Amino acid sequence: MLAAELAGRARPLVSRAGPRVMVAGLGNYGLRGTRHSVGMAVLDRLARQLAVAEGWRADRRCCADVALTAAHSADLVLVKPQRLMNLNGLSVASAAEIYSFRPEDIYLVHDDLDKALGKVAIKLGGSARGHNGVRSCISALHSNEMTRLRVGIGRPEGDVTVSSYVLAQFSAGEQERLEQVLAQAVTLLLEHILQRAPTGKLGDRG
Repeated sequence: MLAAELAGRARPLVSRAGPRVMVAGLGNYGLRGTRHSVGMAVLDRLARQLAVAEGWRADRRCCADVALTAAHSADLVLVKPQRLMNLNGLSVASAAEIYSFRPEDIYLVHDDLDKALGKVAIKLGGSARGHNGVRSCISALHSNEMTRLRVGIGRPEGDVTVSSYVLAQFSAGEQERLEQVLAQAVTLLLEHILQRAPTGKLGDRG
């Protein structure tokens, strides 16, 4: 698989003919490990796979942690906003301007209540579907063309409210599956990035 070829191929960001993309992991920066911040967990897993886990640097210009790397033919700018979810778009838009990315070359990685844990899918553009982080990005970038990697977290059961559910840590049972889910998300993300031409478009998957 394409993703399997990438392990150990991380390199400093340089100019090349392949795709150049920015990947933003959405979440609440101060609430790591919660369901709502699973997008940031995916980026941490991606950074480990590409051997840049120690490469994160705080970029005050966009109020985000940023890591620059390359995977096979693709240049990647990884971004984790240092803001709460509903303000993530401010960091993403600033990073897009600083690192010269168009909305269609940006991936947003985020949690999805409408998919069960273990389900991940690519979505091209469209509405925020009720997700505050995506809505913030659409507003700040003045575009809805960003590709989304949707990571299922399922819906709460019983009397648990959505807000308390997404802001809570994964349960013990979910934690046992989480590493596999993160690896699955990284695989789908990398395969999608590497299958696109430098200015190409791909269809939805899932």
